[in-house]
Amino acid sequence: MGRQWLHAKRAVVNNRKGQLVGKLVKEITVAAKLGGGDLAANARLFAAVDKAKKASVTRDVIERAIHKGAGTGGEKSELTHVTFDGYAPHKVPVVVECYTDNVQRLAPEMRVLFKKGILGTTGSNKFLFDHLGIVEAHTPAAAPDLEAAAIEAGANDFAPLTHAENDDIPAEGASGARFLCERTAIHAVSEWLKANGWTVITSEMGYLAKTYPELGETERAEVGEFLHALEDNDDVQRVWAAFR
Repeated sequence: MGRQWLHAKRAVVNNRKGQLVGKLVKEITVAAKLGGGDLAANARLFAAVDKAKKASVTRDVIERAIHKGAGTGGEKSELTHVTFDGYAPHKVPVVVECYTDNVQRLAPEMRVLFKKGILGTTGSNKFLFDHLGIVEAHTPAAAPDLEAAAIEAGANDFAPLTHAENDDIPAEGASGARFLCERTAIHAVSEWLKANGWTVITSEMGYLAKTYPELGETERAEVGEFLHALEDNDDVQRVWAAFR
């Protein structure tokens, strides 16, 4: 049979890398559209650009995405923010945030992706989530006082965050944390952390589940497969689920 399987594997890897770059560029565009093109004044944009650089996205592509989102270039962003909510298998609540240039195409794609779950049609399940500001960061300090950092930064809550939970956190030599805040305080929290030796890797509004269903190993595998299928859609930017 030769090595056709190897070429197929490489094609899958290259396709996933292309998807990742596409999502990073879209995130930069959206961040610039929402908060302007100044990295120093837009924590979400700063975090998105940093991730793109780590993924070897070229400087020209990054700058073009910023100009497009901020409307400072010859090309303006036509992306529309669309949110879908429903349930993954085993009644796990899900909120899916998308940025698309074609809502008519995206809606039927979501119906197909939710064939193993339930796409919300009669009412929203967002009441099962807290909609708030989420700032994730890491520091070289071995044992940082997270409570003091949260208070000083203006966050309402905090939790340690490991490399396994967010692979943007170094596996060694760093301590990670997630800070939760009011949506209007995201920038202030991010700026305080950056000014005090933290590296901000996520700065955004998001949905955190209030409760998490108890699942067995087989059920967890089915839910995980479902969520990965959602994330593979090019227009899906974030998937929030009552799943951990």
